[in-house]
Amino acid sequence: MTVTSAIGTGCEKIILLIVRGLALSKIHPNVLTFIGLLINIGAAALLAAGQFRWAGVVIIGAGLFDMVDGRVARETNRVTRFGGFFDSVLDRYSVLFLLMGLLVWYGSLNVPFYVVLTAVVMTGSVMVSYTRARAENSIPTCKVGFMERPERVVLLIIGALFDRFPEVLWVIAVLANLTVVQRMVFTWQEAKRLEEAQLRPPAVRRAKA
Repeated sequence: MTVTSAIGTGCEKIILLIVRGLALSKIHPNVLTFIGLLINIGAAALLAAGQFRWAGVVIIGAGLFDMVDGRVARETNRVTRFGGFFDSVLDRYSVLFLLMGLLVWYGSLNVPFYVVLTAVVMTGSVMVSYTRARAENSIPTCKVGFMERPERVVLLIIGALFDRFPEVLWVIAVLANLTVVQRMVFTWQEAKRLEEAQLRPPAVRRAKA
């Protein structure tokens, strides 16, 4: 067993113990999701104050709730359609709150360029989610592209812990909006294929001998 796999196995066991403990506590999974949002709001306040490393630690803590709420729902047989919707909505709010914290920080420094860059990141983050949701009203699935929410959160954690937000914001801005373009192209191709399949005349069935 490698060191990496050993760490992964150890973390998985710890998460499993946490999930079982929360399941025994009878706490509702939606409450865990909401607590995760509140923790991210706290991290956003730290970002707004320029306390980047502490913000990074808090974001990691919020990520723990994001990891366990779905598992607790499955463990306690509380998986619902609304629960998945609620989790998805609050996840998006969490990322936007973090970016709002950066907007406040760069605004306080009077650095218009990075205010605009952060706004571009916010726009890309919203559009990545929107393009998938809207596309899947027309085609079965649209999961193409790299910069989804987990990748954005990991990059924000890296930016906070290592004080490298300018570089991280550039990466997210470019890749998030590239993901949007990829999803638009993919949806166009899939929609065209489905429309052509509908217009194609049905195959003539051969008469059975």
